[in-house]
Amino acid sequence: QVQLVESGGGSVQAGGSLRLSCVASGYSVSSACMGWFRQAAEKGTEGVAALTRSGDTNYAGSVKGRFTISRDNAKNALYLQMNNLKPEDTAKYYCAASNDWYCHYTRSADFPYWGQGTQVTISS
Repeated sequence: QVQLVESGGGSVQAGGSLRLSCVASGYSVSSACMGWFRQAAEKGTEGVAALTRSGDTNYAGSVKGRFTISRDNAKNALYLQMNNLKPEDTAKYYCAASNDWYCHYTRSADFPYWGQGTQVTISS
């Protein structure tokens, strides 16, 4: 059974940084593509970033240059480093995992496994 557990969310002021973590069990983060998504209040799910099995990344334009997706195979964990945070980044952030070597942040259907999410709140 695949389980993804996110942590690292919180409340920070605009311009600050947070690092989200996602620890996987029943799944190897090095074996396939993973991603991060977010959902703001009363809005739909938005893709943020994805990391392919080969290590390639793809990012939403709104976060490119500010967010970095990475993984630690030894810890079986996926990360999202978020810098220069803005109030519009406020959302619940979800870790997601696919069964394929490639995935894209624009295609949530690529990801059959999802965590429970961690809340990020950015104040101005």
